[in-house]
Amino acid sequence: MTDDMILLGGGPAGHVTLDPKYANRHGLIAGATGTGKTVSLQVLAEAFSARGAPVFLADVKGDLAGLSQAGKPHPKIDERVATIGMPPPVLAPSPVVFWDVFGQGGHQLRTTVSEMGPMLLARLLELNETQEGVLHVVFRLADEDGLLLLDIPDLRALLQYAADNEREISTRYGRITRASIGAIQRRLLALESQGGDSFFGEPALKLADLMRTDLSGRGIINVLDARALFHSPRVYATCLLWLLAELFEQLPEVGDPPVPKLVFFFDEAHLLFDNAPPALVSKVEQVVRLVRSKGVGVWFVTQSPLDLPDPVLGQLGNRVQHALRAFTPRDQKAVRAAATTFRQNPELDTETAITELGVGEALVSTLEAKGVPGVVQRCLMRPPCSRIGPISDEERATVRGRSPVGGTYDQAVNRESAYEILSARAAQAAAEEARAAAERAAAEEAARAEKARRPRASNRQGYVEAATKSAVRSMSSQLGRSIGQSLLRGILGSLTRKR
Repeated sequence: MTDDMILLGGGPAGHVTLDPKYANRHGLIAGATGTGKTVSLQVLAEAFSARGAPVFLADVKGDLAGLSQAGKPHPKIDERVATIGMPPPVLAPSPVVFWDVFGQGGHQLRTTVSEMGPMLLARLLELNETQEGVLHVVFRLADEDGLLLLDIPDLRALLQYAADNEREISTRYGRITRASIGAIQRRLLALESQGGDSFFGEPALKLADLMRTDLSGRGIINVLDARALFHSPRVYATCLLWLLAELFEQLPEVGDPPVPKLVFFFDEAHLLFDNAPPALVSKVEQVVRLVRSKGVGVWFVTQSPLDLPDPVLGQLGNRVQHALRAFTPRDQKAVRAAATTFRQNPELDTETAITELGVGEALVSTLEAKGVPGVVQRCLMRPPCSRIGPISDEERATVRGRSPVGGTYDQAVNRESAYEILSARAAQAAAEEARAAAERAAAEEAARAEKARRPRASNRQGYVEAATKSAVRSMSSQLGRSIGQSLLRGILGSLTRKR
């Protein structure tokens, strides 16, 4: 074994190693609960760090925080070392930076809504196809109107703006409905109740801060404290997938470097694919396939190989398979599937061995010269140099106190973005409406005052006018009666004479 080879353990055929230049061909660590997956992950993380490769991993149970502390001598470790036939490990800590989406167990890990993008955000919010389409429209609107989407209030404000201008926006981008917008708003409320809104805001994570080395040239191991985050599994899976996608989008092509630029461990990987839509699975497959050329190695950690889709599983060239139990038909299927993914060793019954492995024992197959898979070998995994198990709050605080990014991410920043801009527009529109209403009210009041000042014609008759009209009416009445009487007398006299 050359000095640059990573010692994984030992077995009947001798030492089992991994060539670090093939670590970016990705890998799988699988096995039932309690079979040693976490320690295998710890051994690999230490080895990559020692060779100058930064590491990112999620600590679901709190055990991996022990990477930051030196291991302690133990008779079982001495026994394992003697069995493998390796030099005694130098018990020492690795350089560690702690991160936490909630900012409790490490530096605050954030991204912006814009960087997350509509596809991953739709996955996070569990939106249907129609609602995801509305989200795409809202993101397009933000881009064209120059509105920054940094946090959840920004997205809420833009959704409300879209609802208020439903007809105009539907004409520009395609039909959106208030019902779909309301459904998204309710999903955002549910996300906030799970604490997922802590993931969005500024300062957003810079990938360069995940790819640091310490003064001695060892790669920094970035440990995401996921003890609380894991209780929101969709937030957990989306957070890790976003990081993986960002690495793919931002890192330059480097081919196959002697040591990976970054090694990314995706623990509890089944959460990424549970009920995932086909478009998302296709996206993951694409990222895993192409991120290799960026010098990034992705290692999935899960209980069974069946947890991963076949297109993704086929991209994983290095395998560490711990014990599986064959109690149920599905378990038996998983054992057969795991056995068939290895390059078979004629001296080993792989399917039977998987069910017989002890704790800390594994079937291992790694890529050899020219990237050819090596035959599967049964081996005892080597012990780590750092502590196996959790650390105290005081030890965690000490590690955080000497962090190279201390103070960079711990204080939130709220700069002008969509929420502030749309709020200012709404306030300005309200002020203009209030001013216009005041001007209308003033004009109406002035019109009423002008009308009140004009002289009004009286309908009342004066005394002389009334007396004159009365006299004329009296004379007219008397004259009428006189004329009538004269006519009557004339008519009667004429009638009398004819007789």
